[in-house]
Amino acid sequence: MMRVVLGLGSNMGDSRKAFSECLQELAAEGRVIAVSRLWHARAVGPPQPDYLNGAVFIEWPAGPRALLARCHELEGAAGRDRSAEARWGPRVLDIDLLLAESVVCRGPMLTLPHPRMHERRFALEPTAEVAPDWTHPLLGRTIAKLANDARKREPDAILEVFSFEFSILNS
Repeated sequence: MMRVVLGLGSNMGDSRKAFSECLQELAAEGRVIAVSRLWHARAVGPPQPDYLNGAVFIEWPAGPRALLARCHELEGAAGRDRSAEARWGPRVLDIDLLLAESVVCRGPMLTLPHPRMHERRFALEPTAEVAPDWTHPLLGRTIAKLANDARKREPDAILEVFSFEFSILNS
């Protein structure tokens, strides 16, 4: 089983429902270890509604490319149409592979660790809740330290934090 942190984002429709359904599917196929709270964050990119962001720490039975394909299926099931959307535009569900073990890869479909996660408070804060001691394989710093830096750099990026109960945590 591969240890992975996924970032979840949504700013269209019922975000909590989209997250819950996604997590149920992931729990049925892998092992959900931890789920963050939901972080209400300003959107990056073109003018659009704010996002809810979260992170999930899972163990997954296959490699990162297979997980990426599964994440794309889950996004589609939630109503995301990749062919009709703008880059960094609104999303009913966005699932990003942020970290996978200490894997480093650069490819047209998958880059690990996520190439911009260390710059984005909306990705770092929830990740720090589920994997604070995880060391970024390229930067050599823990996620908790990167999140602390992001708080100083982007003090207004996070608007609010909400609890999020997910009842199918595997043990």
